[in-house]
Amino acid sequence: MPTRVRRGLGVLLACCLGLTTLQGTAGAAPVTAAPGTAAAPQVPPSQDPFYTPPSPLPAGKPGDVIRSRPSVFTVDPFGKTPFDGVKSWQVLFLSESAKGTPIAVAGTVLVPTKAWTGTGERPLVSYAVGTRGLGDACAPSYTLTQGLDYEELFIADALSRGWAVAVNDMEGLGTPGQHTYEVGGSQGRAVLDMARAAQRLPDAGLGDGSPVGIMGYSQGGTSAGWAAELASSYAPELQVKGTVAGGVPADLRAVAEGLDGSLFIALMFMAAVGFDAAYPELDLDRYLNDRGRELLAKAKDVCLVSVDGVSTFIDTAFKKISDYTTGNPLETAEWRAKLDANKLGSTAPSAPVFQPHATFDQIIPLKQADDLHRAWCAKGANVTWKTYLFAEHALGLVLSEPDSMAFLTDRFAGKPVTGNCTA
Repeated sequence: MPTRVRRGLGVLLACCLGLTTLQGTAGAAPVTAAPGTAAAPQVPPSQDPFYTPPSPLPAGKPGDVIRSRPSVFTVDPFGKTPFDGVKSWQVLFLSESAKGTPIAVAGTVLVPTKAWTGTGERPLVSYAVGTRGLGDACAPSYTLTQGLDYEELFIADALSRGWAVAVNDMEGLGTPGQHTYEVGGSQGRAVLDMARAAQRLPDAGLGDGSPVGIMGYSQGGTSAGWAAELASSYAPELQVKGTVAGGVPADLRAVAEGLDGSLFIALMFMAAVGFDAAYPELDLDRYLNDRGRELLAKAKDVCLVSVDGVSTFIDTAFKKISDYTTGNPLETAEWRAKLDANKLGSTAPSAPVFQPHATFDQIIPLKQADDLHRAWCAKGANVTWKTYLFAEHALGLVLSEPDSMAFLTDRFAGKPVTGNCTA
């Protein structure tokens, strides 16, 4: 691992815990752009026609690339110096919503320039990011060009091992429409279709038989877990060798109960917006009072790591659902059914899984993650479950990174793993 990556990972905890200004959310009306190979401009997605898909969407299969262009991956927020030895492309590709309707999702494909010297084809990691927010300016395909993405050093670590990395923006980040935050069915499909798009991008030089790893933490853990469950049925051609699903919000009803009245209740409000976007029939607005509608209008374009994001967390800290509603939607059969439909644990992943979790996670309850690992084990999955005793949510992300990388390294090398389901 390069020295700069090791040093960067050593200070990443400060980045995770300190919410600093990242970008604004001002935008301009998008216009239609033709496919091309021009380098990505340094403007937010709302001002960049690349992110506006053609209408109607082109015919094709999930994972087909609609358009692509060279991009820049950088960990330098000041000079934006391109990361050494890596080629980068932004892509717009076909995927499916939670309801199975065709959508366009944006993402980034990163490939080391140095030839792969390991056995077989170069491995590909489909990396699922954690919470970014709801605004288009939060899209990873944009923040990775700015040197201001809080997971960029994890991605750099994977690249330093010679692996290709593909990072999807998820539904509604960058692209038109509201981000379907924490809707697992949509997020899992985007992870798998991102891997397909990377393999189908001619310039990337990846074979369709390249071994695939899936990795994500927090919201990314939800995405990774769903991708692991869907892989054998939705994308059986992908050679998925292993999945890292860390800090997983597996049961959103349980997560919501823990967040109500907490410092981090804003995350629950974001999930409500995400589910309302994915399932308009839930009609979130009819449950909101005036205060709730004001919060909704503010939150729809907010990014977690921004001035507005910090303000939203401060304004909502320790509030209750009842402060913003005339009736709790989580107590209705309609909302419970949609949350349960996006609960992990109903299907055993076909490839081995590493599931790390912080013992004192103050955002994502340990018990519901433990319930997920037990559910997967009961269905015959190969799961390695590990807890980190002296860690909360952000520290869990940092402490689990070496173990996560080691797990994928062994899977790409073809080493067997038996998991610890019987422990």
